[in-house]
Amino acid sequence: MKALELKIQPPVLALITAIGMWFLSALMAFLSIDLPGREALSILLLITGGVAGFAGIFAFRHAHTTVDPRTPSATRVLVTIGIYGLTRNPMYLGILLILVAWLIFLGNLLPIVLLPLFVLYMNRFQIAPEERVLREKFGDEYAEYQNKVRRWL
Repeated sequence: MKALELKIQPPVLALITAIGMWFLSALMAFLSIDLPGREALSILLLITGGVAGFAGIFAFRHAHTTVDPRTPSATRVLVTIGIYGLTRNPMYLGILLILVAWLIFLGNLLPIVLLPLFVLYMNRFQIAPEERVLREKFGDEYAEYQNKVRRWL
């Protein structure tokens, strides 16, 4: 299983998940629900997810550190301020919120089963390896940060 660590770019995984959600929605159209205001709620979640993700990217760029999720060892500084004071993974949280927006937009119950799978995959094959590298690189400073700020929210 270690072979899967840091291999699939999170945006690619999100696209695969979104396509799977669309496929399940189309396959089981009879599970569709009419949710009043779903378009507006979808847009709100889409914007919120985009803001969270871009805030994370901006904070990394501002600190002159890598945003490439495949190479956590290239991290130059530990970013703990701004949105990183609320969540350790704002870019991944942003992607998740965008997937929730997509779920609501689709208006079908079945695709929700893919969201926990996305989170489980991200936790195991993306976030855990990143955290391992950051603990090695920043030691007690990162451990203290982990104790103060949640992984997702």
